[in-house]
Amino acid sequence: MTGPRIVLVGPMGVGKTTVGELLAERLGTTFRDTDADIVAAEGREIAEIFVDDGEPHFRELERQAVRAALAEHPGVLALGGGAVLDAGTRELLAEQTVVYLSMDVEEAVKRTGLNAARPLLAVNPRKQWRELMEARRHLYTDTARVVVATDGRTPEEVADAVLDALEWKEA
Repeated sequence: MTGPRIVLVGPMGVGKTTVGELLAERLGTTFRDTDADIVAAEGREIAEIFVDDGEPHFRELERQAVRAALAEHPGVLALGGGAVLDAGTRELLAEQTVVYLSMDVEEAVKRTGLNAARPLLAVNPRKQWRELMEARRHLYTDTARVVVATDGRTPEEVADAVLDALEWKEA
């Protein structure tokens, strides 16, 4: 198997970036986030891409970013919340060590207030978040090797749980 040591998937606001940076530090490797890759390549925020070009265009950019990161990055990789929606992206992840970081809606409210600049949560954020999770949860679980609940845990505790679930030790 080639590619990253760990690929993190999960909903927006679950802490993929924070946990990913902790995991990279503990494993003595680097961290990369495909959302950051897209923002850097496009020179604009993801919300702007959604508004200006639409979700289908963004998902294509995302698939390209995931493909590049899987080919180039040997460390810890975090994907955007909707990356698993694309069948091509899920296929790319088939041979990877994918960890799904999960959280419930109450935790999402605490972490994000569900009022941040999230393009898919513009109207009635709680209802839309629930609907997004109902549509995506099976994709996250089907894609992941392990599921780690983040509810009520600090990022450090989540990183510990990921390493424990993968039966890995710190570098």
